[in-house]
Amino acid sequence: MTVAVTAAGGQLGRLVVEALLREGATPVVAIVRDPQKVADLAERGVDVRQAAYDDPDALDRALAGVDRVLLVSGNEFGARVAQHTNVIRAAERAGVKLLAYTSIPRATENPLILAQEHIGTEAVLAESTVPHTILRNGWYWENYFGGLGNAVETGVLHGAAGDGRVAGAARADYAEAAAKVLTTDGHEGRVYELGGDDRLTYAELAEVISQASGKPVRYENLSKENYHAALEQAGLPAPYATALADADAGIGDGILDVDSGDLQKLIGRPSTPAIEIFRAALA
Repeated sequence: MTVAVTAAGGQLGRLVVEALLREGATPVVAIVRDPQKVADLAERGVDVRQAAYDDPDALDRALAGVDRVLLVSGNEFGARVAQHTNVIRAAERAGVKLLAYTSIPRATENPLILAQEHIGTEAVLAESTVPHTILRNGWYWENYFGGLGNAVETGVLHGAAGDGRVAGAARADYAEAAAKVLTTDGHEGRVYELGGDDRLTYAELAEVISQASGKPVRYENLSKENYHAALEQAGLPAPYATALADADAGIGDGILDVDSGDLQKLIGRPSTPAIEIFRAALA
């Protein structure tokens, strides 16, 4: 059975390939824009194929002979539905037997800006002829690494999530779940709501960062508008700042507090504790 991973040079895609190799899957196909980025994977026997999401002909070549494929959601905001559709159509033409897609929690009811293109992609999949599985990945704890140094240095973690909880997990945990779906049976037509065991408020997250760093860190809650302004002042482009402030407001409303247990069932263990992830990041 040939298993392929798109965006295999990215943070999640590479981890999925690594998980597949640990599972003993063979052959494994890594679909990337730049083969040089994954030259080490080719040296380990991975079949590296070049294709971009906006190149249907290259996608046809990349998916030739593939039985199962993970479509890792793209990062070109505003173009993602069209790009994901290109992959889905190529999978249909290739006769792929299962396509798994990395979406967002509660996509059918999720109001976040970040959710909209996932909603569009899920709608395309619903009308597609390719058998599919939806992996609604929750928040990665790694999402907070960008502001981690500043939080430790200043002793303040800023956000706009109030007392809302985020059920985060390590990116590697989600990658392992995807690998399980690609290498085991019984997942066709399933929608998995994936979230970690640590369901933390930002005040609790600040305490985790404090423990991991050995320095006191507290949480300071801002309004959505003030948090957006702070992100822009820190140098983030306005659209990105808007999406992040909107995501924090969604966390405050509970949209990313996933307690389904689906992640744990897929990987056969609890998710990696947040404290371990942040300690490793600060080591």
